[in-house]
Parts: sequence; structure tokens; C-alpha cells
Amino acid sequence: MSSSKAYLSLLVRIFKEKGLETIIFSPGSRNAPLIMAFTAEPAIRCLKIPDERSAAYFALGMAQQTGKPTAIACTSGTAALNYAPAIAEAYYQKIPLLVLTADRTPKLIDQGDGQAIRQENLYANYIKHSYTFPSLVVSEKELQHIEHMTNEAWNNSLYPEAGPVHINFPFPEPLYDFAYDTSRKVRLIQLKETTPIPDTDQTKVLAKQWNHSKRKMILTGLLPPNPNLEKQITELAQDPTVTVLTETTSNLYIPGAIPGIDKVVCTFSAKEAEIFKPDILLTMGGHIVSKMVKSFLRQHQPASHWHISPSGQHMDTFQCLTEVIPASPDAFLDGFLPLLQPGEGNYRSSWTERYNRSEERHHSFMKRVPFSDLKVFDMLFKTMPVGISVQLANSTPVRYSQLYRMKKWYVFYSNRGVSGIDGCISTAAGAAFATRHDTWLLTGDLAFFYDTNGLWHEYLDNHLKIVVINNGGGGIFRFIEGPDKTGHLDIFEAPHQLNARHAAGMFGIRYFEARDETSLTQAVNRLAYSRDTAILEVFTPREENGKILREYFNTLKNK
Repeated sequence: MSSSKAYLSLLVRIFKEKGLETIIFSPGSRNAPLIMAFTAEPAIRCLKIPDERSAAYFALGMAQQTGKPTAIACTSGTAALNYAPAIAEAYYQKIPLLVLTADRTPKLIDQGDGQAIRQENLYANYIKHSYTFPSLVVSEKELQHIEHMTNEAWNNSLYPEAGPVHINFPFPEPLYDFAYDTSRKVRLIQLKETTPIPDTDQTKVLAKQWNHSKRKMILTGLLPPNPNLEKQITELAQDPTVTVLTETTSNLYIPGAIPGIDKVVCTFSAKEAEIFKPDILLTMGGHIVSKMVKSFLRQHQPASHWHISPSGQHMDTFQCLTEVIPASPDAFLDGFLPLLQPGEGNYRSSWTERYNRSEERHHSFMKRVPFSDLKVFDMLFKTMPVGISVQLANSTPVRYSQLYRMKKWYVFYSNRGVSGIDGCISTAAGAAFATRHDTWLLTGDLAFFYDTNGLWHEYLDNHLKIVVINNGGGGIFRFIEGPDKTGHLDIFEAPHQLNARHAAGMFGIRYFEARDETSLTQAVNRLAYSRDTAILEVFTPREENGKILREYFNTLKNK
């Protein structure tokens, strides 16, 4: 291995043996050694996406679907900073990314050299682990250390829970003195990914407490589809002292569960809080969308809050955490369910009766609601094709989706780790590319225009369909309390006159539009049968949407 960068051959071959299938490059010169090394390995697919932020979210979308690490590699300087939003999202959503950044050598940092910033530990707050490789690797000991770090980086991206890992490469010049070398046998350090086994004593103690309680609530956050977990929670839900609250992004379809949390919680009076408050709260999954249930449980705290987390994360969302269960939900419930005894009470029926009342009012309101954001989402969830994957952009689409009882023929994803509007197109594009499965992105106009660079590459799969609800600004700011009273709503809302037609034309994408119920029904049908990537833009009344949503919740609350 004559070149000072020849160690890259070891890195590439280790990643290949570990199972890396795809790396996404963004153009640059300093990352030339990485480009040359990975493109020399035919088993690894190399993609190129010019915009680093889009590239990182595209990789996130791929890894979200496959559960396997996807790699990204860029040049030095601000290019590396542009990865940060997607890295933060991957960290909080627990998605495996391998982040490879080229860098200047240490002696050039802060010395006026171009594209030179302090890149060591660049993502310190949002990364599982960071590594900086040496600028010069020549000895056998150094090569062994490189092998060790490469193995460790891969293993850390997956275990005990997935997340992003960063490797920084301070490459000296010349940058193009590299030849792929397969002569050395690579050393693999395997990590057996075992599911943590719940402590038997802890499980028995919790089961005893559970059996004595008359009011138990199970609340699920962001989760991938899991038939076994769905079966387990369905069994738990048979107990009349248990109520199950699920979100659209939980991907759990439990008979008798409460899937529209906000539709129920918004109706509680101060006097009713004690009726609906749980004694035991059991949570699992990622972040909760419903701000109303967060507020309710923080103000009316259960005596016990148990959170299930494979990595033992202390997720104290409701500020009353009492027990962390370091296991997967499936593994814990496997040992927990046989210890339970049927309870007696009316806790579940109290929630069910209120939910049924809200459902009746919901359907009554939908029959008379004019064309608006609320009506558009109601129509979309009734007319979108069966069996699709749905990516819900922040911030209004993922919130509107929580108001509907979904059918089991949809699978939902959303970037709710950090809940930013950036990267929604890129994530959906990566998901569609990875799966070759029909993927519909439901997005607001600001989120769409924020990430139009996500259309600037050659990997838009024909399974990707984008629905843009264009209400001329940030619609959520006309609904939430506060912005409308500041006198500066235009700054919060960012009103505009843009439309997606020109963006579609610039990138050669098919475009449809809808401005009323009839044209929306027709356009959804055309979008479903389109054999290309396509955009459907739905125009809704900016000033009316907030009023209609407020009226909707007032209708649910009325006695």
C-alpha cells in the first residue's frame, strides 16, 4: 500500500463485507480520494446528488426504508455543514447513516485556506460517534487501527439502536494519488445484535402494579409496521381498564383503540380531567405528534410512567417518568402478557364513548365543510390508492393526518425526529428509490419550496408522487394561538404567490392541479395512474383554513 490514502481500500472493503450497498456523493475535489475508492468497488452503488442537504435527506429516506446504513460523502467546508439537518433528524429518529466528510489537514485549519473549517466533532450533539482518521497512514499498526475504527463505526451505526456515525478524513494533497488495492486481507469485527432481554424481576413487579390499577393508558409514537406488536397490543386492549392511544405514524391498527387523539382530548373540561387521566402510562416508539395529549398528561400526570426503549433512553416527554424498560416493545410484552390478569372497570369505555361522540361530529362536520385544507385531507385519505407508502411532511400535513381513522392499507412515515420542514421531498425521493414502491408525499407549500433542490438529481423514481397543498403560506400559524395576535402574522406565515408548476417544468416532472372537489378527485385519479414522477398541486383558501379548523374543534367540544 504505497499511497498515504491506500487505507481507503480497507475501509471500502470492510463496509462492503458489512453490507453497505449505497453511497451518495456530492461534487467536490477534497473528497476525490473517497470518490475514487468507492467507485472502484463494483459491489457498492455510487450515486451523485449535488446539494448536500438533499443528498443527506435522500440517504435518510433510503435507510429509513431498508434499516441498513446508507453512506454520504462530501468535500470540506460548508458542504459538511449542509449535512447537519438530516443528521439531526437521523439521530432523533434512530436511522443509520455513515457520514464521510473530507477535510483539510490540521495545519491548514484557521490559516486562511479555502473551504477550511473546524470539522472534527462537527456534529457532536447529533451523532452517535465521531472518528477522525489520521492524515498519513503508513505503518502496519496504523492500518490495524483504521480497520478497528471502520468496524466500530459500522457497528455503532446500528447498535443498540440505529443512528448516524461521522468519519472525518483530513486528506493531504495530492488528492488523486490513489489505486484500489485488494491484496490485503481485511479484518472484520462482528457485533451480534441481540435484543435486550427484559429483567424478569422488573417485569414481575410491573405486572403486579398493572394488575392492581384500574386506569392504564398505552400511548404509541412513531413506529415502523410491526404485526407482532400489533397483535400484542390488541390483546392488551381487551382489558376494560386499558385504553390504547395510537397515532397515524404509529402504523398500528388496534380494534377499539383511539386513533384520533386530538379529537378526544380537545373535548375534556377541567372537571373531566380526572375521568380520563391514567394511573399508569405505558409509552413506546418515537416522538408523539399530538401537542394536546402532551399538554394533558403534563398537567394531569399519571402516578407511573413507564417507557420502553431498547437503548434505555430516558424519554421523559410528560415530565413524570418513573420506569425505563430497556427492551424492545415485543420482547417486553412477550414476558409481560402472561403475568396479567383481566381487570374490571370502565376506563376504556369512558375513552371509547367520548371518541365515538367525536367521530359522529367529525363526520357531520365533513359533510358540510367547504373546500379547504381539512376537506382536501379528508378527500385524499378516501381516494388515494390502496397499498401505498405515505410520507407526511411537517408541519400541517402530519397534524391533519391525526384527525382521521386510517385504513390498514397505508404505511406512514414522517420526519418527526426533529420535525423540521426541510428535506421532505428528498426523504420521500430516497424512500421511493430504495423500495421501488408507490410513495406519496403529502406536503405543504413552504416545505415543498424549501426543498425543491430535492428534485435536482437523476434518481427520481416513477413511484414517487408529490401532493402539494398550496395555501399561500405557513397555514399552521393561522391556527395555533399567538401569531395572529402579534400584528406580524405575515412574518410568521410567509405569504407568497408561488406555485409548483414552474418547479415541475424546470425539472421535467409531470404536473396536475386542483382547485375544487371535482378537479381534486380527477387529479388524484390521474396521479395514481401516472407512470412517471408527478406533482399534484392543490390550491386552498389561505385566510379560511385556520377559521375552518378552529370551527372544527369547537364543534367537537360543544356539549
